[in-house]
Amino acid sequence: MSDPLNTMQGYQVLSALLLYPEPELQQELPALDGLLIETLPSWHASLQPLLAHLQATALIDLQQQYVMTFDRNPSQSLHLFEHIHGESRDRGQAMVDLLAEYSRHGLQMVGDDLPDYVPLFLEFLSQQDPSEAERLLGDAIHVLAYIGRKLRANRSSYACVFELLQTLTPVQAEELAEPPVRDMDEALETFGPGADGIEPLLKPGVVAGGVQPVNFYPKAAAPHH
Repeated sequence: MSDPLNTMQGYQVLSALLLYPEPELQQELPALDGLLIETLPSWHASLQPLLAHLQATALIDLQQQYVMTFDRNPSQSLHLFEHIHGESRDRGQAMVDLLAEYSRHGLQMVGDDLPDYVPLFLEFLSQQDPSEAERLLGDAIHVLAYIGRKLRANRSSYACVFELLQTLTPVQAEELAEPPVRDMDEALETFGPGADGIEPLLKPGVVAGGVQPVNFYPKAAAPHH
């Protein structure tokens, strides 16, 4: 079993690997590779296809592939709620609930990403205690698994990240209905761009109360208790 502290650090690595490729990422890849080998060897084995691809491919090609994979293919979007709510007003409320969840844990966003951006969510998990991170991951795994299946079907090297995430929670991912039509304009107007700065994605903030549960899956697909 992995050391909980190593697992929390591992979420940060996964977050970094899913960000838009920048020169800094390529420079840090050998260090990330070594860190995973030393602390999370099973994760390293699972992530090897992506790590090898990132190290062997020219940066400009990685950036073009990233845009084609995530930005121009709605079924593989890295925005969790896009796969559930589409143009529905429920998407806006889901964003508000997720922001409240971040705030409840004493964190607030910086930068101009939407709150349901997968790298941001994974960084959030890295700052929780292991049991809370597992609970939150279990809530989101239905959508994450959906993205992973789409990536695997298209033979993307990024699929291994989402397949690894499915092994970190006992919750079995449920099938999602066909996602709604893509339309991010309303959400972007509401949530971004925001505060200046890009890194880190989260910073300590004031803890807020009165939080509503965050639902990462359609109500009809909610598990029975």
